Amino acid sequence: MTQTTETLWRPTADRIARSPLRAYLDWLEEREGRTFADHDALWRWSVEDLDRFWLSIVEYYEVAFSSPWTRVRTDEEMPHTRWFPGARLNWAEHMLRRGADDDVAVVCVQEGGVPAREMTWGELRRAVAAAAGWLRRAGVRPGDRVGAYLPNTEHALVACLATAAVGAVWACCSPDFGAEGTTGRLAQLEPTVLVAADGYHWNGKVVDRGEVVAQLRENLPTVQHVVHVPYVFDRPDPEGTTPWSDLLAHDEQLEFEQVEFSHPLWVLFTSGTTGLPKGLVHGHGGITLQGLLWSGLYGGFREGERMFTYTSTGWALWNIELGAMTQGASIVLYEGAPNHPPGAVWEVAARTGADVVLMGAGVVTATANTGVSPRREHDLGRLRHVMLSGSALPPDGYHWLMEHVGPQIRIDSTSGGTDVSGSFVGANEYAPVQVGRIGGPIAGVDVAAWDDEGHPVVDEVGELVITQPMPSMPVYLWNDPDAVRYTESYFDTWPGVWRHGDWVTMHGDGSVSIHGRSDSTLNRGGVRLGSSDFYDVLETMEEIAETLVIGVDLPDGGYWLGLFVVPAPGHEVDEALREKIVSTLRSRLTPRHVPDEILTAPAVPHTLTGKRLEVPVKKLLSGRPLDKAANLSSVDDPEALRWYARFAQERSG
Repeated sequence: MTQTTETLWRPTADRIARSPLRAYLDWLEEREGRTFADHDALWRWSVEDLDRFWLSIVEYYEVAFSSPWTRVRTDEEMPHTRWFPGARLNWAEHMLRRGADDDVAVVCVQEGGVPAREMTWGELRRAVAAAAGWLRRAGVRPGDRVGAYLPNTEHALVACLATAAVGAVWACCSPDFGAEGTTGRLAQLEPTVLVAADGYHWNGKVVDRGEVVAQLRENLPTVQHVVHVPYVFDRPDPEGTTPWSDLLAHDEQLEFEQVEFSHPLWVLFTSGTTGLPKGLVHGHGGITLQGLLWSGLYGGFREGERMFTYTSTGWALWNIELGAMTQGASIVLYEGAPNHPPGAVWEVAARTGADVVLMGAGVVTATANTGVSPRREHDLGRLRHVMLSGSALPPDGYHWLMEHVGPQIRIDSTSGGTDVSGSFVGANEYAPVQVGRIGGPIAGVDVAAWDDEGHPVVDEVGELVITQPMPSMPVYLWNDPDAVRYTESYFDTWPGVWRHGDWVTMHGDGSVSIHGRSDSTLNRGGVRLGSSDFYDVLETMEEIAETLVIGVDLPDGGYWLGLFVVPAPGHEVDEALREKIVSTLRSRLTPRHVPDEILTAPAVPHTLTGKRLEVPVKKLLSGRPLDKAANLSSVDDPEALRWYARFAQERSG
């Protein structure tokens, strides 16, 4: 398949010269006594001398180790590598050490144009100190777990930082999770404290979560203290709870427990489409280094700048965005739906004066479909950088951003994941913006595409692998003492090499294309097809609301490629639409992309973080029963998945 390499944007020499990345490279040239002409030179050196690269990040950003390290990393292969053994630090200390007391640190915005709430750095530090003091008085000690059920507000930020300050372990579920899905995550951790809000806002409605919180209190027997956050309702605190105001009632000294580099900071959960969700445990040190690298060299943040991320507390983007604070940049927390009213996220970016926006690529597509043109309606003059994650941005999305958000912005499509609380590949200040392409690998990430035999390939589709460790890889998985599940998840195919589960093309010019999950990628006649390629093409058609493409190996050695189509309102999947789909796929992709069947479906099921459930549906169509194919508590629309289970059963019968 021929892929476009249309270039939409190139950085100016002046922009590069003024960038924080160039400032670091100038410093690095003096340190190393060699030239670093651009980011490509940095990346090559960073993977050739991984230890010295990460040590340069420690030195350049003056990481505050309270005790010395003995070596940069141990000799064990992944997943047993440990970084900077002996060193002690605290992630929250690095989050709060920049920013003048009177400057704004956090802007909290609620959907519907409600006036924003602001916290200065001084107010934030005082709140974190008070909450940490309350946690200590409540008996919370290093290693204990604090669970949360909170929307994207200042309460989540303060509680997270306070938990880290005492050396406890943070885990948060967004209140759009139900009781069962939340319990399936938090119960694994046996938390002693639960911080929970009474509800949240979505699409103009107030969603009451009082009953869910009551169920959580019953289902989490280890919880000794429940902190009630009265966010959306003015009603009495539930009996036996501590009001949020009590956490902030007493001024305390801001103290940071000094913990070992790999001491657990937080637990992030995978989508958990089968079985219990995996609890990925990240360490204080690895997340500190990852946050400094990302916010300094790739976000390019300076003190006083502002970042707006559209996310929920249940998505890793929430954790990732906090890294901007290590540079003294402020963050915007938005609570609500992205397009209520249409284009709401861009109105928030303009109203809060965001310099950088981070959101899922799907939010861009959804806004484009509303017909809104943000640059005509809002002043986005401060916006210089749009970062995108979650899925590949379709080609039309690149053009829409340039036309309707601003020609001056740098579009930065990234790919990484919850697994490392960061990115493997993304843009940088030297990389041009090419339609449908990601700029290149991130420094310190030894990423490659491998074929089935484990050989690197260029300009061919292969498995995305990481061949050297990253400090932000999980230090372990929860309740996995011998790293059995950790090894099975990432290292079963090639021992000591992280296989991420994505199909990727590493292009000869250094750019990258992500084609979708390799365990759901289609392999037709020996040719690999990325599911995202189908979606990019088909979901620009006005007749189609959403699609799901599934490939199944048949018992006779054949292969079935099925396309499920959810028609847009007022349309149906008739013969005319089927013919249009076939001709579109044939002309815009290849004849191999034409499905064997095009089927009408009522909906496409997703994980709670918005990813299509390709693998569980594939398992259903391969004969797996529903209870073995998916965990319904982790599905946004369980009835939709039940429809596919019935379809698969009727088909096989």
